This record gives sequence, structure tokens and C-alpha cells, in this order.
Amino acid sequence: MGAVVQDQGAEVHETSSLRTGAERTEAYMPLLKGRRVGVVTNATGMVRHVHLVDTLLSLGVDVVKVFAPEHGFRGTADAGERIADGLDPGTGLPIVSLYGKNKEPSREQLADVDVLLFDIQDVGVRFYTYISTLHYVMQAAARDGRKVVVLDRPNPHGGYIDGPMLDTAFRSFVGMHPVPLVHGMTIGEYARMINGEGWLQGAASCALEVVPCEGYHHGKTYILPVRPSPNLPNATAVMLYPSLGLFEGTPVSVGRGTDRPFQCIGRPGSTIGDFVFTPVPSAGSKDPPHKGQRCTGFDLSGSMRPDSAVVRIDLQWLLAFHAAAPDKSTFFTRFFDTLAGGTALRKAIQAGQREDEIRRGWASGLDAFRSVRAKYLLYD
Repeated sequence: MGAVVQDQGAEVHETSSLRTGAERTEAYMPLLKGRRVGVVTNATGMVRHVHLVDTLLSLGVDVVKVFAPEHGFRGTADAGERIADGLDPGTGLPIVSLYGKNKEPSREQLADVDVLLFDIQDVGVRFYTYISTLHYVMQAAARDGRKVVVLDRPNPHGGYIDGPMLDTAFRSFVGMHPVPLVHGMTIGEYARMINGEGWLQGAASCALEVVPCEGYHHGKTYILPVRPSPNLPNATAVMLYPSLGLFEGTPVSVGRGTDRPFQCIGRPGSTIGDFVFTPVPSAGSKDPPHKGQRCTGFDLSGSMRPDSAVVRIDLQWLLAFHAAAPDKSTFFTRFFDTLAGGTALRKAIQAGQREDEIRRGWASGLDAFRSVRAKYLLYD
């Protein structure tokens, strides 16, 4: 019997009953036989306790190179840090960075690749850049006539959709598509939507196959077995990420450079909260905001059980820090609108709207998105 997980508002389930796409080797090995394979993955690409690349090599698959997203192949680089090409010391395979200037695999990089195998654990939030990497991989595949095989993984925020829709005038690498901030789709479902909605350049589509999870549905709470990036080290950080990520467009620290990244918030001189922390350089956060400065705010690390079922974004902390800001005219940076996907959320907060009023402004966009999303779902 597997470990039993109890969550709040979702079903009790045994973790052993779930198989990710990567674990279903019998389903995708026939797609790779006799093909030269480029693997798009990072540290989350695990098949039980063995990395996908090592698993493929042990099964005799002709892996010719690895394409790495933000944070790199081993998942240790800072957010936004330049990732260099190189060789993987464990396998000797060439590693091609898909972060920085080279977001889309070039014709030369795909010249010796027949199939692109995509296996990255996403967290279901629009500004988490792995879905942008997925877009560019699919775009290159459509351009060069390559097939993309996505090994699906559960979405830890797959049970709800919430937040403002992206205004397409604000497209960027942290928001490429007209979806809400929390879209409630697995990365395999999201790939189907990119193809089906004609979001690739020239409304192209690529040859796509998704290997679904077994034993998963959107009502299940899923605790990630591997941290998806350096500053999301545990389930609490992952659960808080949709609510706290917007702070990165403000003067408020989200705990980078502490032992509670995305589990505490605060700023120098804050008049609210009683938790004190001082960000310092650390692995995965070499130059954190407010480095060496005493910040005051809130410790949220105990605010929820790690297996809690989150049902919506929580705006209370953002509204509180804005209300307490000594100079509200400088509270929001230009990056806030990029993260929010437009100006509407900032303007609503600046106008003094309550959280319920802000949510009513999202309602019609979310209703329209639900109809689009429904066409691409793979799980009940």
C-alpha cells in the first residue's frame, strides 16, 4: 500500500496509484524506437528515483542531446540567470540552453533530432516559464517538421482556475498566452491547447503526442517529489506561489535568500507584520532583493498544511502591503503589470477596490476560458 495523503476539500488518495507519463515507458518507448531523440527536461524529469535521461540511455534510446529550460538541466540556477550550453558530466551529452537569447531551438540544433521528448514538472501558474519553453519547443518542431512527445505530470494547482486573464498586449516570456494566472491544466493539456488554439507563429501546429498520467484527475492534491525550481523547495512554497509571485513586481521580498523562499514576505521599514528576516546570498538566490537589509512582514510557512487543497489566489497580503506603503506611487514596478498580464489588477488596487470587487472583474474572462480549457482536458 502506498502512503495515504489527506487533503482539505479534495479526496484521500494513495500516492502509489498515480503514474506520471515518464513512468509509463511502455507507452512511449515505441515512439522513440529507431529515432534520434532530443530531451527537453530538468531536475524534475524523474522516473521514480532515476532521471529520465539515464532511464532512456539504459533502455537503449538514441538520446543525442538535452535541451534545458530556466534554472538549467540540474535545476540549480537562479531565476533569470543566464544558462550556458555545455556537456552533462554524468552522461557526456551536449546540453543546449533554452533560456536567454536562445529560447527556440534552431534548425542547426534540431538537425540531428527526429523527436523532441518533453518532460518538465510545471506548477500551473502563467508566469512560471516552463510553459513558455514548451511553446518555443513546439514552434521549432512545427517549423522543422519534428514530433513533440510530452510526458505529462500532475498540476499541483490543477483543481481551480483564478486570476486576471492575460492582455495580449502584455505578452512576454512570463506570459505568452491569453490564459488566467492559474490555468488549471497539466502541461500535456496545455500543449494541446497551444496547438488547438493556433498560438504558434503563423497559427501553425506541430505533430504532438501526449502520454497521459494514470490515476490522476484534477481534484487530486499532488505533492511534488522534486522541487521544480530552487526557490520552490517544498509543498507550502508551491501552494503559496500563485499568491506571492506578484510581489516580485513590488518592493516586497518573497523570502529569496532566506530559508523560507515563497513562504515569507516583508520589506525594509514595514509597519505591518512581526516576522523579521534578512535576505543573504544563497544557492539559487545569489543576489536576493533587499540583500543584507532587515525586512519585516509575515511568516507564512505554517499557514497551511503541505497537502492542503488551494482553491483560489489570496490577495489579502498584496492589498495589505499596498495599503501600508509609505509611497503608493512607487509600490508597483513596471514588472508588476508584466506578471499580472495587464494593467487591470494594478489599477483596481490603486483605486481602492476590495478583493471581492477585484474578483468580479475577473469573472467573465474566467468563464470564457473555462469553455476553451474544456476542449483540451485529458482527466475528469
